[in-house]
Amino acid sequence: MADRLHSAAIQLLRRVRVRDGELGLSAPRLSALSVIVFAGPITISELAATQGVRPPTMTRLVDGLERDGLAMREAHPEDGRSVQVRATGMGRLALSRERQQRTGALSTRLAELSTRDRETLGRAVALMERVAHDTPRDRPA
Repeated sequence: MADRLHSAAIQLLRRVRVRDGELGLSAPRLSALSVIVFAGPITISELAATQGVRPPTMTRLVDGLERDGLAMREAHPEDGRSVQVRATGMGRLALSRERQQRTGALSTRLAELSTRDRETLGRAVALMERVAHDTPRDRPA
């Protein structure tokens, strides 16, 4: 089951990412922007760790986001030697548009399912969310 779920999740993501490039954001830049929007402001080191890349790689990605007006660097409030990255209004809007495209494409596919299948899938999504999130109930005693 784990293998099938993994494969299905990857295939589903690939299907909805088909149109990601329309706004000019590569998958790594879109992923970084998403973290910046939802977890920011965030340091480049923290951002690199969430994305599984080295800080110099993330610096280049942030440089591009900043050049495009999607993110900006600002002084870290607690560490004057460090900077944080924050999404700009344009960055939030770009991410919102990308998400709307993805969820719109997914909604179209879901509408093709029967009511019963959509209800079943809704229950499965709830279970997937439970599996994906670390909750106190899930931690070993």
